[in-house]
Amino acid sequence: MPAAHPFNNDPFKKARERDGVMKCPFAGEQITMLLRHQDVRDAAADWQKFSSDAPFRVPIPSEEDLRSVRQLPIEIDPPQHKQYRDLTQPFFLRAKKKEVIAAVKAMIEEVVGSMIGRPSFDAVSEFALPIQSRAFTYLLDMPESEAEIWIRWGIHVFRPQDDGTKPGDSLEKYLNERLDLAQSNPGKDFFSALTQAEFNGRKLTRDECLGFANLAFAGGRDTIIHSITCIIAWLGENPDGLAFLREDPKRITLASEEFFRVFMPLTLIGRVCPEGTTIHGVEVQPGERVGLCWVSANYDESVFKDAQQVKLDRRPNPHVAFGFRDHLCQGAAHARLVIRSMLEVLCEKEATIKIIDYAQHLEQTEKFTRAVGFESLNVAFEK
Repeated sequence: MPAAHPFNNDPFKKARERDGVMKCPFAGEQITMLLRHQDVRDAAADWQKFSSDAPFRVPIPSEEDLRSVRQLPIEIDPPQHKQYRDLTQPFFLRAKKKEVIAAVKAMIEEVVGSMIGRPSFDAVSEFALPIQSRAFTYLLDMPESEAEIWIRWGIHVFRPQDDGTKPGDSLEKYLNERLDLAQSNPGKDFFSALTQAEFNGRKLTRDECLGFANLAFAGGRDTIIHSITCIIAWLGENPDGLAFLREDPKRITLASEEFFRVFMPLTLIGRVCPEGTTIHGVEVQPGERVGLCWVSANYDESVFKDAQQVKLDRRPNPHVAFGFRDHLCQGAAHARLVIRSMLEVLCEKEATIKIIDYAQHLEQTEKFTRAVGFESLNVAFEK
């Protein structure tokens, strides 16, 4: 069923259709953004021309001021990318285990149940953040009590500091503490696996361990929180959507993929062009970066008919919300599990979602403004 959604997630439409690219400044650096679906997929698949071997420069803006280590495996090219990725893949595959699927569903049932009947609650801090944090403990095979620490961090993992240190220092301190603990008393958790892992016949260095852990927390936190809150807001604005899913819960899988398409939390990701290139007449000099604009690709009308509409039964749906080819998001199965489970529970509880007020989180540049989730979203689940 089609429905318009109330949030502007496609500020790239004119540039995509007219030029295919957009030059945009980020922290003083002019970056050529690839906007069309095919161009984004082609670039994601061509690591020789569009390289990820660029510490701190894969995110846009760059993150030299937020962390001291290269994120692994995302900031490395094949074939080493796959070798690094294989070290942690067993944890990300936990999202397909029956016991983890059951644990996530039960946890979300508890959270949703605790909200029903309340006059209002903030779906960001009181709903999405606890769900993401508790589900993350299942993924990393850590005690669920650890989620309480992560919840206290708030919704942004690189949060501002009061003591003058850079925003990523508290995360790095926490990761070092957990790695120290795992080194002295190893278990079956993610941090223990990192301290025991071998790469090319040697143990991982501390910086490599930190690189894996940093990416896990930076990549799997804000993205899921924003996805949850955007879906809750859309369902509140479009009650027929929830009724459509309740009629046949088998529709939830396709609906989840459509929500990932339209509410893509990561606008773009960077690639470095070692030898330079030309894209739709725009020259990219050797060593300069381009941006693979996932959001624009997901709204490409040449691929997605009526792209501005949310179609919960859209099929096929070749979205790039989790990237493409070699660097396909390692946490995709986990994100899908969380969103499917949430939709299942919302269907089963038969509550309606009432939006009271909200403050959107805006990503603003000189060239575009895009709504990316919410700073707050006050809602009620009403029987």
